[in-house]
Amino acid sequence: MMASQGIAHKRSDHLALEASAGLALACPYSSSAEFEAAIIDERRAAGMYGRPTRQRNLFVAFALAILFGLIFLTAI
Repeated sequence: MMASQGIAHKRSDHLALEASAGLALACPYSSSAEFEAAIIDERRAAGMYGRPTRQRNLFVAFALAILFGLIFLTAI
């Protein structure tokens, strides 16, 4: 009787292990786009993608001013 309980216990442990292994392999994302969006959200929350710096904004504004100036000069 003791041996059959031991075997039954091992069998239930084995089934529980298989069930948990199956759950571990399940993917919570329905598509790769959803997975990539989650990665980007996590990286943003961690501060990996910083906000644009003031220096970069000034450079873009200056470049646009020069571009519009050149377009205006060529139109005259």
